[in-house]
Parts: sequence; structure tokens; C-alpha cells
Amino acid sequence: MSSNSNANSNAGSNPGAKGGQSATATAKLNSSLAANVDRIKKTLGNSSDIVIREVGIGKSGEQRMAIIYTDGLADKDAVASFIMESSMLDIEQTDTAERLSESGSALQFLQDSTLTIGEVKPIADFDGLLHSLLSGEAIILLDGYAEGIAAGTRGWKDRGVSEPAAESVIRGPRESFSETLRTNTALLRRKIKDPNLWLETRQIGRVTKTDVSVMFINGIANDGVVEEVRSRLDRIDIDAILESGYIEELIQDKTYTPFPTVYNSERPDVIAAELLEGKVAILVDGTPFVLIVPALFVSFLHAAEDYYHRADISTLVRILRYLGVFIALFGPSLYVAITTYHQEMLPTQLLISLAAQREGIPFPAFIEAIMMEVSFEILREAGLRMPRSIGSAVSIVGTLVIGQAAVEAGIVSAAMVIVVATTAIASFVFPAYSLANTIRMLRFPLMGLAVSFGLFGIIVGVFAILLHLCSLRTFGVPYLSPFAPLIPEDHKDTFFRLPQWAMTTRPRLISQKNIKREQSPDLAKPQPPQPSQPSS
Repeated sequence: MSSNSNANSNAGSNPGAKGGQSATATAKLNSSLAANVDRIKKTLGNSSDIVIREVGIGKSGEQRMAIIYTDGLADKDAVASFIMESSMLDIEQTDTAERLSESGSALQFLQDSTLTIGEVKPIADFDGLLHSLLSGEAIILLDGYAEGIAAGTRGWKDRGVSEPAAESVIRGPRESFSETLRTNTALLRRKIKDPNLWLETRQIGRVTKTDVSVMFINGIANDGVVEEVRSRLDRIDIDAILESGYIEELIQDKTYTPFPTVYNSERPDVIAAELLEGKVAILVDGTPFVLIVPALFVSFLHAAEDYYHRADISTLVRILRYLGVFIALFGPSLYVAITTYHQEMLPTQLLISLAAQREGIPFPAFIEAIMMEVSFEILREAGLRMPRSIGSAVSIVGTLVIGQAAVEAGIVSAAMVIVVATTAIASFVFPAYSLANTIRMLRFPLMGLAVSFGLFGIIVGVFAILLHLCSLRTFGVPYLSPFAPLIPEDHKDTFFRLPQWAMTTRPRLISQKNIKREQSPDLAKPQPPQPSQPSS
């Protein structure tokens, strides 16, 4: 990404931006090739995957050169073709000798006129050398020079672009991010071909030195949010970053909350759409899940497919999704409260049927609900951890068998099995798995309030949840916006979705620059056909 080389170099060259490391002086390279090679071997413990090839270049081979790369991380073909073959030239030839005398340095001559590889950069210290070497780049050292060259030869095997596993759609792109950072940035570049899509990369983690990239659209993203993202990433001081979940916990606004305040997705189209709204993407090398900030509550209930179907269909599905949230959160607690304290709310025939089912049940409704909910959660977790070929079968069959056996044994009532099963099905409508986990957690304290105080306890729990949600911020943006604070013009993409031609503006609290999506919305609006004029 050459258009962002300045931003990358600024972020990568500042030692204070690399996971909180102190700006200490690093050891410089030695002018002796043997001393440099010996130090590299000792520092890396003579690791067998570090390949060191020493050759002589020039007509008589008097100039000693070492080519060093990591087996498995560097592309061997690129090293052989673009470095070894091109550098082993006859320096004593007439035209070559003239160009060498003009440059005055064999190392500069190699960098400017000999190496036929695209990415080449100078290195002058061992920290930079080791980082480049362990990142898949090939190192070129010459005897008599206290600096070297790092050539871009990264070529490790990756999973490639495949279909999303967690966010499947019926209509829409079938590509997902991979574990390779450069592949992920290329997928976003393919979606947004705008020079204002800027990329900044820094290394975080004293041991892992994981590449973490910040991506945003300059002119649309809020400058304050972008600067806050930079600041929080630079404050991270930890030895390892192995997945984007590490970054999520370290940069979120509020630590003790069950609600996710950082959005993540493995779909490039979802991240591209969020970038176009003025949000900031955080990409971590080694994981296919990209983080998005700021993340609003409504974002976790929106699916990519909502924007690929007609507005009326998407609105209906979205309303059903919100209904599923209500059922998944309050289903068991409402059943416990009504059957325990408020039987008069039920129709007489239903009340008689429930009483007949509960005849002989030794436990109150709350204990029934706890047993069934815990059993289902254990089965669901077991299905996730077991091999994929039998995991789903175990979770489904296990639930049916245990539920039927519990009813026949008189441990729980059939109505309770129906309530728990309906709640479990409703919990699968969440597009974001992180929000589904939150609903699963909150279900149990709400059942405790229901058995203690009835519907009054549930109402108290609802108010406590709403007050907590209103107190949350995500990078300075209210978590419940555009509901609290109320922004009517931003409700065109919340409970319902207006047609694309009607969504003319971006969310105001996120993108405070370049608010308009469409400069001439009247032209985009479908026009009725004009009646044809009769011919004279």
C-alpha cells in the first residue's frame, strides 16, 4: 500500500508505538560480516529454520555477501530468482563497474540497480534486522558495510479466501477474511477503491510483535475517534497479541459490562459498509476477525443480508430479530413470574392445563428453568467443542432425549421444555455471537428476580439494564444512539430499513464530516413511468 507509506513509517518507526516499548538505543550492525552472522546465530539460538547463505560476488568473488531468510516464512523461489541470481553479477564488467563507481557503494548499487524485487528497505540495527527476518523478509549483508538490506520475500502458506463460517448469507458475497493481514487489507481495497482509504500499521506485543493495522476513510471518519484509536493502541503494553480478542479487551471503554462495545466481523462487505459510515477498522495479523469502532447496540442486530434484499423484506426480518431478542431474554423469567405469582393473568383453560402438567413435579418452576437452561447450555457448548461432523447431532439429539426423558420421569413439566426450547431457538437469530452470549448471561439473573419479586422484579431488571446501557460509551459515542440521545433522522436504519435511495445521510454522532451519502437523492429515487404522448 504505497499511498500510505508515510503513515506506516511514522507508526512503525516510533519505538513508543510498538506496544508500549521504551525508546532505548538498539545495537547497530557491525561492518564485519562474520561478526553480524555470528550475532544472528547466537541471538536466534542456532535455530534450524534460519537459512544463512554466504556467497562471493564480483569477478573474483572478493566481495563477501550473506543472504539470510527464515524457512517457511520466506518465498524460496523469490529469494533464488530475485536476490541470489540478480546479485551474483560480474561487478568487474565495464558498464557495471562504471555504475558501481558512480554509486560509490556496493550496497547502494545492489539496492538501486541490481535487486529485481519490488520491496527493498535499508536496515541499520539488529532489532530491525531480526523483526524483518522473522516476518518473512530476506536480509542481505555485505562485508565491510555496517548496514544491510531487507527485501520483501514474504511467502508463507495461508488458508486463503473462503466462505464465512459464522456469518453465512443466502444472497451476498461468499468471501471472508483469512489469517493473513495483507490478504485482508487487499479484500477491503477491492471493495473501496478510494485513495482516501488510509492504512496505518504498528507492531504490538513485546514478544510476538504482532502487526496491527488501523484502516479508515479520511474525510468521512471522525478525526477524534481515529486519534483515540491510535492513542489506545499505543498505550498497550503486553507481551503477546494472538487474536483480535486481546485488542478488544484492551481498548474497550468500560471493562465491567456484559455488553460488547467493539464490533467484529469476518466479512469484508460488512467491514467496508462500516468504514463508509465513518467507523474505524482494526485488523490484527493471524486472525480473520476484524474489529470495528465505535460499535453501537443496533449494529449487533443488523445482518449483511439486510441490505441485499428489498427494504420491506429486510424490515420484516429485522422486526422478527428484535422479537427474538425479547423472547431469548425474557422467556423463562416471564414463565416463572406468571406461574409463580400471577396465575390470574392466564386463561382458565391454560391455567388448568399447566396445573395438570405440574402435578407430581417435585421442584418449583424456577428450579425447573435453571435445570433445563443449564442442561441446554452444556449441550450447546459440547456441540461446539466436538468434531463438526457429530457436534450438531449431539446437541440436537441430546436436547430431545434429555427433554423427553425429564418429562416422562416427572422432573420437569412439558410446558417448561417448550419455553426453554423456544428461548434457545430465539437465541440463534442474533447475527452477532457476542451479543447472543450477553443475552445468555442476563437470562439467569432475570429468572432470579422473577422468582423473588414476580413481574415487579423483571421490571426492575429491565430498568437496571437500560440504565447500564445508557451509561455506556464506545469511543466517546453513546452506546444506545440514535435512541438515547434521540436522533430521529438516524432512525432510517434501526428497527426498520428504508430503501437505499432514502438513506441519504450517515449517522451524525459517528461521522461528523461528509454527512451526505447521496448528493442528489431525488435522482436516485425511482420515478413513475411517464404516459406516452399520442402521435399527431
